[in-house]
Amino acid sequence: MPQTLSASDMVTPGSFSPPPTEPTDGEQAGQPLLDGAPSSASLETLIQHLVPTADYYPEARVRKFGPKLLQLLAEWTETFPRDFQEESTIGHLKDVVGRIAPCDEAYRKRMHQLLQALHQKLAALRQGPEGLVGADKPISYRTKPPASIHRELLGVCSDPYTLAQQLTHVELERLRHIGPEEFVQAFVNKDALASTKPCFSDKTSNLEAYVKWFNRLCYLVATEICMPAKKKQRAQVIEFFIDVARECFNIGNFNSLMAIISGMNMSPVSRLKKTWAKVKTAKFFILEHQMDPTGNFCNYRTALRGAAHRSLTAHSSREKIVIPFFSLLIKDIYFLNEGCANRLPNGHINFEKFLELAKQVGQFITWKQVECPFEQDPSITHYLYTAPIFSEDGLYLASYESESPENQTEKERWKALRSSILGKT
Repeated sequence: MPQTLSASDMVTPGSFSPPPTEPTDGEQAGQPLLDGAPSSASLETLIQHLVPTADYYPEARVRKFGPKLLQLLAEWTETFPRDFQEESTIGHLKDVVGRIAPCDEAYRKRMHQLLQALHQKLAALRQGPEGLVGADKPISYRTKPPASIHRELLGVCSDPYTLAQQLTHVELERLRHIGPEEFVQAFVNKDALASTKPCFSDKTSNLEAYVKWFNRLCYLVATEICMPAKKKQRAQVIEFFIDVARECFNIGNFNSLMAIISGMNMSPVSRLKKTWAKVKTAKFFILEHQMDPTGNFCNYRTALRGAAHRSLTAHSSREKIVIPFFSLLIKDIYFLNEGCANRLPNGHINFEKFLELAKQVGQFITWKQVECPFEQDPSITHYLYTAPIFSEDGLYLASYESESPENQTEKERWKALRSSILGKT
Protein backbone atom coordinates (compact mmCIF):
# COMPACT_ATOMS: atom_id res chain seq x y z
CA MET A 1 0.00 0.00 0.00
CA PRO A 2 1.31 3.50 -0.73
CA GLN A 3 2.51 5.21 2.41
CA THR A 4 0.87 8.51 3.32
CA LEU A 5 3.36 11.35 3.05
CA SER A 6 4.04 13.59 6.00
CA ALA A 7 3.35 17.29 5.67
CA SER A 8 7.05 18.00 5.34
CA ASP A 9 7.27 15.52 2.44
CA MET A 10 4.36 17.09 0.59
CA VAL A 11 5.18 20.78 1.09
CA THR A 12 8.69 21.94 1.89
CA PRO A 13 10.12 25.44 2.00
CA GLY A 14 11.70 26.41 -1.28
CA SER A 15 10.24 23.54 -3.30
CA PHE A 16 8.12 26.02 -5.16
CA SER A 17 7.66 29.74 -5.49
CA PRO A 18 4.05 30.91 -5.41
CA PRO A 19 2.84 33.59 -7.78
CA PRO A 20 3.56 37.03 -6.35
CA THR A 21 0.63 38.40 -4.35
CA GLU A 22 0.17 41.12 -1.84
CA PRO A 23 -0.39 39.83 1.70
CA THR A 24 -3.96 40.29 2.89
CA ASP A 25 -4.91 41.97 6.15
CA GLY A 26 -3.70 39.97 9.13
CA GLU A 27 -1.62 37.65 6.92
CA GLN A 28 2.14 37.67 6.70
CA ALA A 29 3.83 37.00 3.39
CA GLY A 30 5.97 34.31 5.00
CA GLN A 31 3.99 31.60 6.75
CA PRO A 32 5.11 30.10 10.10
CA LEU A 33 6.59 26.65 9.69
CA LEU A 34 5.73 23.37 11.46
CA ASP A 35 8.40 20.68 11.01
CA GLY A 36 9.54 22.31 7.80
CA ALA A 37 6.03 22.83 6.41
CA PRO A 38 3.56 25.72 6.75
CA SER A 39 1.82 25.45 10.13
CA SER A 40 -1.04 27.70 9.06
CA ALA A 41 -2.30 29.57 6.04
CA SER A 42 -5.46 31.10 4.69
CA LEU A 43 -7.48 29.04 2.26
CA GLU A 44 -6.70 31.54 -0.49
CA THR A 45 -2.95 31.19 0.10
CA LEU A 46 -3.16 27.40 0.03
CA ILE A 47 -4.96 27.55 -3.29
CA GLN A 48 -2.28 29.88 -4.66
CA HIS A 49 0.44 27.47 -3.52
CA LEU A 50 -1.18 24.25 -4.70
CA VAL A 51 -3.23 25.00 -7.81
CA PRO A 52 -1.35 25.46 -11.09
CA THR A 53 -2.26 28.25 -13.48
CA ALA A 54 -1.23 29.10 -17.03
CA ASP A 55 1.90 30.86 -15.72
CA TYR A 56 2.64 28.95 -12.49
CA TYR A 57 3.21 25.36 -11.45
CA PRO A 58 3.99 24.16 -7.89
CA GLU A 59 6.99 22.32 -9.35
CA ALA A 60 9.54 24.25 -11.35
CA ARG A 61 9.39 21.79 -14.23
CA VAL A 62 6.10 20.76 -15.82
CA ARG A 63 7.14 17.12 -16.28
CA LYS A 64 7.22 16.70 -12.49
CA PHE A 65 3.61 17.70 -12.05
CA GLY A 66 2.09 14.56 -13.64
CA PRO A 67 3.69 12.04 -11.23
CA LYS A 68 2.72 14.20 -8.26
CA LEU A 69 -0.91 14.27 -9.35
CA LEU A 70 -0.86 10.53 -10.01
CA GLN A 71 0.54 9.98 -6.53
CA LEU A 72 -2.19 12.16 -5.02
CA LEU A 73 -4.94 10.25 -6.84
CA ALA A 74 -3.39 6.91 -5.90
CA GLU A 75 -3.25 7.90 -2.21
CA TRP A 76 -6.80 9.24 -2.34
CA THR A 77 -8.40 6.23 -4.02
CA GLU A 78 -6.42 3.78 -1.88
CA THR A 79 -7.17 5.42 1.47
CA PHE A 80 -10.62 6.92 0.85
CA PRO A 81 -12.31 4.72 -1.79
CA ARG A 82 -15.76 5.58 -0.39
CA ASP A 83 -15.27 9.14 -1.65
CA PHE A 84 -15.79 7.68 -5.13
CA GLN A 85 -19.01 5.76 -4.49
CA GLU A 86 -21.06 8.53 -6.07
CA GLU A 87 -21.28 8.36 -9.85
CA SER A 88 -20.62 12.10 -10.11
CA THR A 89 -17.32 11.72 -8.20
CA ILE A 90 -16.23 8.89 -10.49
CA GLY A 91 -17.07 11.21 -13.37
CA HIS A 92 -14.72 13.88 -12.00
CA LEU A 93 -11.96 11.30 -11.61
CA LYS A 94 -12.40 10.08 -15.18
CA ASP A 95 -12.27 13.68 -16.35
CA VAL A 96 -8.87 14.08 -14.66
CA VAL A 97 -7.76 10.79 -16.21
CA GLY A 98 -8.78 12.07 -19.61
CA ARG A 99 -6.62 15.14 -19.16
CA ILE A 100 -3.51 13.32 -17.88
CA ALA A 101 -3.47 10.07 -19.85
CA PRO A 102 -2.74 11.56 -23.31
CA CYS A 103 0.42 13.25 -21.96
CA ASP A 104 2.39 10.04 -21.48
CA GLU A 105 1.88 6.32 -22.10
CA ALA A 106 3.13 5.55 -18.57
CA TYR A 107 0.48 7.92 -17.15
CA ARG A 108 -2.23 6.17 -19.15
CA LYS A 109 -1.24 2.71 -17.85
CA ARG A 110 -0.98 3.96 -14.27
CA MET A 111 -4.40 5.62 -14.41
CA HIS A 112 -5.94 2.45 -15.87
CA GLN A 113 -4.48 0.43 -12.96
CA LEU A 114 -5.72 3.03 -10.49
CA LEU A 115 -9.30 2.89 -11.82
CA GLN A 116 -9.27 -0.90 -11.90
CA ALA A 117 -8.07 -1.12 -8.28
CA LEU A 118 -10.70 1.44 -7.23
CA HIS A 119 -13.54 -0.56 -8.81
CA GLN A 120 -12.34 -3.69 -7.00
CA LYS A 121 -12.25 -1.85 -3.67
CA LEU A 122 -15.74 -0.43 -4.19
CA ALA A 123 -17.07 -3.89 -5.06
CA ALA A 124 -15.54 -5.31 -1.86
CA LEU A 125 -16.99 -2.48 0.22
CA ARG A 126 -20.49 -3.17 -1.09
CA GLN A 127 -20.31 -6.71 0.29
CA GLY A 128 -19.53 -5.55 3.81
CA PRO A 129 -18.75 -7.79 6.79
CA GLU A 130 -20.88 -10.71 7.91
CA GLY A 131 -24.07 -9.51 9.55
CA LEU A 132 -24.87 -9.91 13.22
CA VAL A 133 -27.77 -12.34 13.16
CA GLY A 134 -30.10 -11.52 16.01
CA ALA A 135 -27.73 -8.92 17.44
CA ASP A 136 -30.43 -6.26 17.61
CA LYS A 137 -33.18 -8.64 18.75
CA PRO A 138 -32.30 -10.02 22.19
CA ILE A 139 -34.52 -12.90 23.24
CA SER A 140 -36.59 -12.97 26.40
CA TYR A 141 -35.64 -15.28 29.24
CA ARG A 142 -36.67 -18.91 28.68
CA THR A 143 -37.62 -18.24 25.05
CA LYS A 144 -36.61 -21.31 23.05
CA PRO A 145 -34.20 -20.39 20.23
CA PRO A 146 -33.83 -22.63 17.18
CA ALA A 147 -32.27 -25.95 18.14
CA SER A 148 -29.45 -25.46 15.65
CA ILE A 149 -28.02 -22.56 17.66
CA HIS A 150 -29.24 -23.45 21.16
CA ARG A 151 -25.86 -24.40 22.59
CA GLU A 152 -23.63 -23.02 25.31
CA LEU A 153 -20.33 -21.48 24.31
CA LEU A 154 -18.23 -23.95 26.33
CA GLY A 155 -19.79 -26.72 24.28
CA VAL A 156 -18.49 -25.03 21.12
CA CYS A 157 -15.11 -23.85 22.38
CA SER A 158 -13.58 -24.77 25.74
CA ASP A 159 -10.09 -23.35 25.12
CA PRO A 160 -9.71 -19.67 26.16
CA TYR A 161 -6.77 -19.07 23.82
CA THR A 162 -8.70 -20.41 20.83
CA LEU A 163 -11.71 -18.20 21.61
CA ALA A 164 -9.46 -15.14 22.00
CA GLN A 165 -8.00 -15.89 18.56
CA GLN A 166 -11.46 -16.22 17.00
CA LEU A 167 -12.58 -12.96 18.62
CA THR A 168 -9.51 -11.34 17.09
CA HIS A 169 -10.58 -12.71 13.69
CA VAL A 170 -14.00 -11.10 14.10
CA GLU A 171 -12.54 -7.79 15.28
CA LEU A 172 -10.08 -7.46 12.39
CA GLU A 173 -12.70 -8.48 9.83
CA ARG A 174 -15.09 -5.80 11.03
CA LEU A 175 -12.35 -3.18 11.41
CA ARG A 176 -11.20 -3.77 7.84
CA HIS A 177 -14.49 -2.42 6.49
CA ILE A 178 -14.39 0.87 8.43
CA GLY A 179 -13.20 3.72 6.23
CA PRO A 180 -11.23 6.58 7.81
CA GLU A 181 -13.76 9.07 6.41
CA GLU A 182 -16.45 7.49 8.61
CA PHE A 183 -14.88 9.18 11.65
CA VAL A 184 -15.43 12.55 9.98
CA GLN A 185 -18.94 11.68 8.81
CA ALA A 186 -19.89 10.54 12.32
CA PHE A 187 -19.58 14.11 13.61
CA VAL A 188 -20.05 16.35 10.59
CA ASN A 189 -23.86 16.29 10.86
CA LYS A 190 -23.90 16.11 14.65
CA ASP A 191 -26.88 17.67 16.41
CA ALA A 192 -25.45 20.54 18.44
CA LEU A 193 -28.16 20.04 21.09
CA ALA A 194 -27.56 16.30 21.41
CA SER A 195 -25.06 14.55 23.65
CA THR A 196 -21.51 13.72 22.62
CA LYS A 197 -22.68 10.59 20.85
CA PRO A 198 -21.91 10.52 17.12
CA CYS A 199 -24.67 10.76 14.55
CA PHE A 200 -24.66 7.59 12.47
CA SER A 201 -25.88 7.62 8.88
CA ASP A 202 -25.63 5.54 5.75
CA LYS A 203 -22.10 6.90 5.37
CA THR A 204 -21.05 5.48 8.76
CA SER A 205 -22.73 2.07 8.52
CA ASN A 206 -19.54 0.06 9.13
CA LEU A 207 -18.58 2.16 12.13
CA GLU A 208 -22.06 1.72 13.58
CA ALA A 209 -21.96 -2.04 12.92
CA TYR A 210 -18.69 -2.28 14.83
CA VAL A 211 -20.17 -0.50 17.85
CA LYS A 212 -23.12 -2.94 17.70
CA TRP A 213 -20.67 -5.85 17.65
CA PHE A 214 -19.11 -4.59 20.90
CA ASN A 215 -22.55 -4.34 22.52
CA ARG A 216 -23.47 -7.82 21.30
CA LEU A 217 -20.31 -9.32 22.78
CA CYS A 218 -21.08 -7.67 26.15
CA TYR A 219 -24.58 -9.19 26.20
CA LEU A 220 -23.33 -12.55 24.93
CA VAL A 221 -20.87 -12.79 27.83
CA ALA A 222 -23.58 -11.86 30.35
CA THR A 223 -26.03 -14.33 28.78
CA GLU A 224 -23.55 -17.21 28.87
CA ILE A 225 -22.91 -16.53 32.57
CA CYS A 226 -26.55 -16.16 33.60
CA MET A 227 -27.87 -19.10 31.59
CA PRO A 228 -26.57 -22.11 33.63
CA ALA A 229 -28.85 -23.18 36.46
CA LYS A 230 -26.08 -24.30 38.83
CA LYS A 231 -23.68 -21.82 40.43
CA LYS A 232 -20.72 -24.17 39.88
CA GLN A 233 -21.34 -24.01 36.14
CA ARG A 234 -21.80 -20.25 36.26
CA ALA A 235 -18.50 -19.87 38.11
CA GLN A 236 -16.83 -22.07 35.51
CA VAL A 237 -18.11 -19.80 32.71
CA ILE A 238 -16.89 -16.68 34.55
CA GLU A 239 -13.40 -18.15 35.01
CA PHE A 240 -13.37 -19.16 31.35
CA PHE A 241 -14.13 -15.58 30.24
CA ILE A 242 -11.47 -14.21 32.60
CA ASP A 243 -8.93 -16.43 30.83
CA VAL A 244 -10.26 -15.36 27.43
CA ALA A 245 -9.95 -11.69 28.43
CA ARG A 246 -6.36 -12.24 29.58
CA GLU A 247 -5.48 -13.86 26.24
CA CYS A 248 -7.11 -10.94 24.41
CA PHE A 249 -4.89 -8.57 26.39
CA ASN A 250 -1.77 -10.58 25.49
CA ILE A 251 -2.74 -10.58 21.81
CA GLY A 252 -3.42 -6.82 21.79
CA ASN A 253 -7.17 -7.18 21.27
CA PHE A 254 -8.33 -4.46 23.66
CA ASN A 255 -11.81 -4.10 22.18
CA SER A 256 -12.84 -7.69 22.95
CA LEU A 257 -11.10 -7.39 26.32
CA MET A 258 -13.23 -4.38 27.27
CA ALA A 259 -16.43 -6.02 25.97
CA ILE A 260 -15.81 -9.11 28.13
CA ILE A 261 -15.06 -7.02 31.23
CA SER A 262 -18.15 -4.88 30.57
CA GLY A 263 -20.30 -7.99 30.21
CA MET A 264 -19.05 -9.41 33.50
CA ASN A 265 -19.65 -6.06 35.22
CA MET A 266 -23.29 -5.80 34.10
CA SER A 267 -25.57 -5.67 37.16
CA PRO A 268 -27.34 -9.02 36.49
CA VAL A 269 -23.91 -10.69 36.58
CA SER A 270 -22.18 -8.70 39.32
CA ARG A 271 -25.07 -9.32 41.76
CA LEU A 272 -24.48 -13.11 41.65
CA LYS A 273 -22.49 -13.06 44.91
CA LYS A 274 -22.74 -16.79 45.62
CA THR A 275 -21.43 -17.51 42.15
CA TRP A 276 -18.56 -15.02 42.40
CA ALA A 277 -17.60 -16.52 45.76
CA LYS A 278 -16.55 -19.66 43.88
CA VAL A 279 -14.43 -17.72 41.38
CA LYS A 280 -10.70 -17.03 41.65
CA THR A 281 -10.94 -13.30 41.03
CA ALA A 282 -7.30 -12.18 41.28
CA LYS A 283 -6.75 -12.33 37.50
CA PHE A 284 -10.03 -10.51 36.89
CA PHE A 285 -9.08 -7.63 39.21
CA ILE A 286 -5.77 -7.24 37.35
CA LEU A 287 -7.62 -6.98 34.02
CA GLU A 288 -10.13 -4.52 35.52
CA HIS A 289 -7.20 -2.42 36.72
CA GLN A 290 -5.74 -2.36 33.20
CA MET A 291 -9.01 -1.05 31.76
CA ASP A 292 -9.88 1.24 34.71
CA PRO A 293 -11.38 4.52 33.39
CA THR A 294 -9.63 6.49 36.17
CA GLY A 295 -7.29 9.17 34.89
CA ASN A 296 -8.83 9.09 31.43
CA PHE A 297 -7.99 5.38 31.06
CA CYS A 298 -4.35 6.01 31.99
CA ASN A 299 -3.48 2.32 32.46
CA TYR A 300 -5.11 1.28 29.20
CA ARG A 301 -3.37 4.04 27.26
CA THR A 302 -0.02 2.88 28.63
CA ALA A 303 -0.80 -0.69 27.55
CA LEU A 304 -1.94 0.55 24.12
CA ARG A 305 1.31 2.45 23.61
CA GLY A 306 3.21 -0.70 24.51
CA ALA A 307 1.23 -2.75 21.99
CA ALA A 308 1.73 -0.05 19.34
CA HIS A 309 5.49 -0.06 19.93
CA ARG A 310 5.55 -3.86 19.75
CA SER A 311 3.68 -3.63 16.45
CA LEU A 312 6.26 -1.24 14.97
CA THR A 313 9.17 -3.51 15.88
CA ALA A 314 7.34 -6.81 15.23
CA HIS A 315 9.11 -9.77 13.69
CA SER A 316 5.88 -11.73 13.19
CA SER A 317 2.30 -10.92 12.19
CA ARG A 318 1.20 -12.14 15.63
CA GLU A 319 3.07 -9.23 17.25
CA LYS A 320 1.61 -6.65 14.86
CA ILE A 321 -1.95 -6.91 16.21
CA VAL A 322 -3.32 -3.77 17.86
CA ILE A 323 -7.10 -3.55 18.24
CA PRO A 324 -7.94 -0.44 20.28
CA PHE A 325 -10.90 0.00 22.60
CA PHE A 326 -13.02 1.47 19.83
CA SER A 327 -15.52 3.59 21.77
CA LEU A 328 -12.66 5.43 23.45
CA LEU A 329 -10.93 5.96 20.10
CA ILE A 330 -14.11 7.56 18.76
CA LYS A 331 -14.39 9.74 21.86
CA ASP A 332 -10.76 10.88 21.53
CA ILE A 333 -11.26 11.85 17.91
CA TYR A 334 -14.54 13.57 18.77
CA PHE A 335 -13.01 15.75 21.49
CA LEU A 336 -9.99 16.57 19.34
CA ASN A 337 -12.35 17.64 16.57
CA GLU A 338 -14.65 19.64 18.85
CA GLY A 339 -12.03 20.98 21.25
CA CYS A 340 -9.73 22.55 18.65
CA ALA A 341 -10.82 25.24 16.22
CA ASN A 342 -10.54 24.59 12.50
CA ARG A 343 -9.21 28.09 12.02
CA LEU A 344 -6.83 30.24 14.04
CA PRO A 345 -7.85 33.73 15.26
CA ASN A 346 -6.29 35.28 12.14
CA GLY A 347 -8.48 33.08 9.92
CA HIS A 348 -5.73 30.67 8.90
CA ILE A 349 -6.46 26.95 8.74
CA ASN A 350 -5.24 25.21 11.91
CA PHE A 351 -2.75 22.75 10.46
CA GLU A 352 -1.72 21.38 13.85
CA LYS A 353 -5.25 20.17 14.59
CA PHE A 354 -5.60 18.39 11.27
CA LEU A 355 -2.12 16.87 11.52
CA GLU A 356 -3.06 15.39 14.91
CA LEU A 357 -6.35 14.09 13.50
CA ALA A 358 -4.46 12.58 10.58
CA LYS A 359 -1.99 10.99 13.00
CA GLN A 360 -4.73 9.26 15.02
CA VAL A 361 -6.76 8.13 12.03
CA GLY A 362 -3.59 7.12 10.17
CA GLN A 363 -2.56 4.92 13.09
CA PHE A 364 -5.98 3.30 13.03
CA ILE A 365 -5.60 2.60 9.29
CA THR A 366 -2.28 0.86 9.94
CA TRP A 367 -3.76 -1.31 12.69
CA LYS A 368 -6.84 -2.36 10.75
CA GLN A 369 -4.78 -3.58 7.79
CA VAL A 370 -2.94 -6.25 9.78
CA GLU A 371 -3.67 -9.75 8.51
CA CYS A 372 -4.97 -12.08 11.21
CA PRO A 373 -2.32 -14.80 11.72
CA PHE A 374 -4.69 -17.26 13.41
CA GLU A 375 -6.54 -20.00 11.58
CA GLN A 376 -10.25 -19.30 11.50
CA ASP A 377 -12.74 -21.75 13.02
CA PRO A 378 -16.09 -21.14 11.25
CA SER A 379 -18.10 -23.00 13.90
CA ILE A 380 -16.88 -20.66 16.65
CA THR A 381 -17.26 -17.43 14.69
CA HIS A 382 -20.72 -18.56 13.58
CA TYR A 383 -21.70 -19.05 17.21
CA LEU A 384 -20.36 -15.60 18.15
CA TYR A 385 -22.50 -14.06 15.41
CA THR A 386 -25.69 -16.10 15.82
CA ALA A 387 -26.02 -17.31 19.42
CA PRO A 388 -29.17 -15.80 21.00
CA ILE A 389 -28.66 -13.22 23.73
CA PHE A 390 -30.95 -12.16 26.54
CA SER A 391 -32.41 -8.68 26.67
CA GLU A 392 -31.57 -6.61 29.75
CA ASP A 393 -34.84 -7.66 31.42
CA GLY A 394 -34.14 -11.27 30.43
CA LEU A 395 -30.71 -11.06 32.07
CA TYR A 396 -32.18 -9.70 35.29
CA LEU A 397 -34.84 -12.41 35.39
CA ALA A 398 -32.25 -15.13 34.75
CA SER A 399 -30.10 -13.63 37.49
CA TYR A 400 -32.99 -13.55 40.01
CA GLU A 401 -33.96 -17.10 39.09
CA SER A 402 -30.37 -18.21 39.74
CA GLU A 403 -29.85 -16.31 42.99
CA SER A 404 -32.92 -15.00 44.81
CA PRO A 405 -33.48 -11.23 45.27
CA GLU A 406 -31.75 -9.78 48.32
CA ASN A 407 -33.93 -6.76 49.07
CA GLN A 408 -37.44 -5.43 48.54
CA THR A 409 -36.55 -3.52 45.37
CA GLU A 410 -35.14 -6.67 43.75
CA LYS A 411 -38.15 -8.71 44.91
CA GLU A 412 -40.58 -6.25 43.29
CA ARG A 413 -38.60 -6.22 40.04
CA TRP A 414 -38.41 -10.02 40.02
CA LYS A 415 -42.15 -10.27 40.47
CA ALA A 416 -42.79 -7.75 37.66
CA LEU A 417 -40.41 -9.57 35.31
CA ARG A 418 -41.95 -12.98 36.03
CA SER A 419 -45.32 -11.49 35.24
CA SER A 420 -44.31 -9.69 32.03
CA ILE A 421 -41.93 -12.31 30.60
CA LEU A 422 -43.13 -15.65 31.96
CA GLY A 423 -46.76 -14.76 32.58
CA LYS A 424 -46.44 -15.90 36.21
CA THR A 425 -47.46 -14.16 39.40
